[in-house]
Amino acid sequence: MTFEALHHQAVPLLLPNAWDVASALAFAEAGFPAVGTTSFGVAAAGGSPDGGRASRQATQALARKLRSAPFHLSADIEDGYDDDPERVAEYAAGLGVDGINIEDSTDERLIDPALHAAKVAAIKHASPELFVNARIDTYWLDQKATVEETLARATAYVAAGADGVFVPGATDPSELRDLVNNIAAPVNTLVHPTLTMAELARLGVRRISTGSLPYRAAMDAAVRAATDVRDGGTPPAATPYAVMQERLLRHRRAREKGGEKG
Repeated sequence: MTFEALHHQAVPLLLPNAWDVASALAFAEAGFPAVGTTSFGVAAAGGSPDGGRASRQATQALARKLRSAPFHLSADIEDGYDDDPERVAEYAAGLGVDGINIEDSTDERLIDPALHAAKVAAIKHASPELFVNARIDTYWLDQKATVEETLARATAYVAAGADGVFVPGATDPSELRDLVNNIAAPVNTLVHPTLTMAELARLGVRRISTGSLPYRAAMDAAVRAATDVRDGGTPPAATPYAVMQERLLRHRRAREKGGEKG
């Protein structure tokens, strides 16, 4: 099944977001047919805060290391790491992934939707087969956070060739229903504690991303493992070292078989 086809099933596509090779392989081992990256997790793992185009090189390197993996990969590329649509398209084309997620904000401020539409159009011209998920940050940044503004941006991005539209931060069921009913592409939302997958499916959402939640939860679990031992508790259960090591060895062998280096 193609990555695009995963957005048109009876149930929404749940896309877990990885921050390194090991987390991506773990998600695949758990049965997820597609994995995304998280710009927050990728940046944070390298010691940088999210945003500011900090994840450009690390995302490129991670995508390269996962090219031979047996699952679809979508890369979170912030705003495309550039203001020039042609340079954004060149970067996206060089990733070798199935999809990208590109947001219409830079440095925590919404950008002109015409510029974002131009980026989408340039990416689709250079890579017609690439699934472009156009992210709209109106609700996420609480800037022009209305259904009308969000729909206007979505319409422009779909007209430019976007295959999907991501509206993180939109959680009101009635607003989500309005967005889904008026956007001519699969709508993507972020996981939220008040909305189950079944509820989002009933609203018509076609893709649900975990975002940085798994990365942040992993940090909490790591701290708990250490503090539990420090405080006299029992070490938590975890995937055995040998299992994770073999998973990484298989991945390395697959990359070497495909002629990849590094």
